[in-house]
Amino acid sequence: MRILHTGDWHLGRTLLGADLLEHQAAFLDHLVGVVVQRSVDLVVIAGDVYDRAIPPVDAVRMLSSTLERLAAVATVVVTPGNHDSAARLGFGSGVMNARVRILAEPTRIAEPVLVDDADGPVAVYGIPYLQPDMVRYALADVPDEPLARSHQAVVGAAMDRVRGDLAQRPGTRSVVVAHAFVGGAEPSDSEQDIRVGGVDRVAESAFDGVDYVALGHLHGPQRVGASDRIRYAGSPLAFSFGERHHTKSVTLVDLDAAGTVSVELVPTPVPRRLVDVRGPLDDIEAGVFTEHADAWVRVAVTDTVHPERMYARVKDRFPHALAITHEPADAPARSASRAVTATSDPVEVAADFVTFATGGAPTAEELVVLREAYESAAAALSQQDGAVHEGTVR
Repeated sequence: MRILHTGDWHLGRTLLGADLLEHQAAFLDHLVGVVVQRSVDLVVIAGDVYDRAIPPVDAVRMLSSTLERLAAVATVVVTPGNHDSAARLGFGSGVMNARVRILAEPTRIAEPVLVDDADGPVAVYGIPYLQPDMVRYALADVPDEPLARSHQAVVGAAMDRVRGDLAQRPGTRSVVVAHAFVGGAEPSDSEQDIRVGGVDRVAESAFDGVDYVALGHLHGPQRVGASDRIRYAGSPLAFSFGERHHTKSVTLVDLDAAGTVSVELVPTPVPRRLVDVRGPLDDIEAGVFTEHADAWVRVAVTDTVHPERMYARVKDRFPHALAITHEPADAPARSASRAVTATSDPVEVAADFVTFATGGAPTAEELVVLREAYESAAAALSQQDGAVHEGTVR
């Protein structure tokens, strides 16, 4: 069976204010072309289809059109990520065409989509992003004894259900489509923090017993562990300058009769390169960096004195500049400060602010209060976004 593994489309996202919808549309056209040209049997989309729980109308229309085109030539299985609203993305999944299946309900993880080829059936299980506070009761074996408050506990319980169902299907090959942060993988600076209890990772061993694990969440394409059995497809576009060196792709997986996988990475279109430019304004205006004129650039002007009309003069040379700063080359060294990115632990960021504001680091008791406040706010936001269906929270 030939499988195309993708995810982390983040439809509706912008890059430092630049609208990406046109470039996302070009990627989706490319995706459909690959599915047709490479005779793909199954497309799996591992979460974060949208960039937020309530996506722009244009993004919804784009997804609808893409799923319709894919369903004409392959079976499609989608599971929600931490950016998607599982309830909204999964709306109508019960009455959808059998060729498009959205697996959004945590309590139905052990109900696979069965796809047949010449070698027999393949069971495809979907594990949506599992927020521990929302599902630790629903996935517990004993209703009054919730699972531990961690990603490891809830994903492990989900996989126990998958293995339990798979044990009743001798000779059936298996694919799990999951959205999680698995230990040993390398994050980027544009993924949203998903820590609960200070921990965001799931052990690789949680996915034992499955032929192929199609992961979403991390934006760099990569394997987890020593083989290609567990992989992240990565995002199709760069969503931060930290991803500028990634080679973006979709993953073609050939699953043979014995459940062994072979993998090919198919590069995706690059709408504009992401480039850092650093130098004096005279060099910029003299055309020293002309080869980057069509790129999305982040420009640092290094003149000793802030140049007049700096922003306008840089934009004249770099019409697609997304960030322009003045960073004098001879400025005195400043004390190192930690950069805050989407992957930063929010509690550590808050602790840094407490240190800055008070002159002293927070105590252990204060750190507990900060973490409880953050996780309470994150859980409330998940509920507001409708990330969990009725009945999954006790």
